[in-house]
Amino acid sequence: MEAVTIAVANQKGGVGKTTTAVNLACCLHETGRRVLLADFDPQGNATSGMGVNKNSSPNVYDVVVSGVDAAKAVRATPFGSVLPTGRSLAAAELEIAALDSREFRLRDALAPLRGEYDFIIIDCPPSLGLLTLNALCAADRVLIPVQCEYYALEGLSDLMNTMRLVRGKLHPGLEIEGVLLTMFDARTNLSMQVAGEVKRHFPGKVFKTAVPRSVRLSEAPSHGLPIIHYDRASKGADSYAALAQELIKRCAG
Repeated sequence: MEAVTIAVANQKGGVGKTTTAVNLACCLHETGRRVLLADFDPQGNATSGMGVNKNSSPNVYDVVVSGVDAAKAVRATPFGSVLPTGRSLAAAELEIAALDSREFRLRDALAPLRGEYDFIIIDCPPSLGLLTLNALCAADRVLIPVQCEYYALEGLSDLMNTMRLVRGKLHPGLEIEGVLLTMFDARTNLSMQVAGEVKRHFPGKVFKTAVPRSVRLSEAPSHGLPIIHYDRASKGADSYAALAQELIKRCAG
């Protein structure tokens, strides 16, 4: 069995993308699955959120630009394995552009690892450049976090257009795994309206689990801990544990 590879993507910042990548990876790991979190965002917040130094070397930049064996860059943590990023990844977009098979650098780097894991989660940058294109070409499926706010669907059409282009020219098998509602508050009309709108745009693709707005979720990364290790009793921990179970059932089905 090869790993199910999922890119967590939304070019709109502040939607809970990295929070989702880190906590979903950790919660899958807690179920006994073998999980690799690949941090492909130059900000490196997924790396530090798993307690790994952002300046670790080798890292994903060395892997996709210099051809370093990805297995040598992977770091084991109590929360799952991490392919860390580094500040140098910010320059990789330009460097990759000049390389052969530029859209497939990450896919080819991860290929030897797919048999070692059950899930590979890729944290994408909040943009639709060559790094995100690499992540989409490396992934089987895309998980899209959407914040429950007024402009929730703004810009999602750009991501859908990019996915259509990727499917048409580079990776026909790419699918939407699901849309995850984040910063959700069932007490507000706005959250309920956004949820309804997202479900209309993505029929059958919205996860039953929604992630609530949570101070504890915001605090956890500063301690280098996923939420279930920072505050296991929190609503954020419950929601990501439920999301992991929902994803496992989908993949089994």
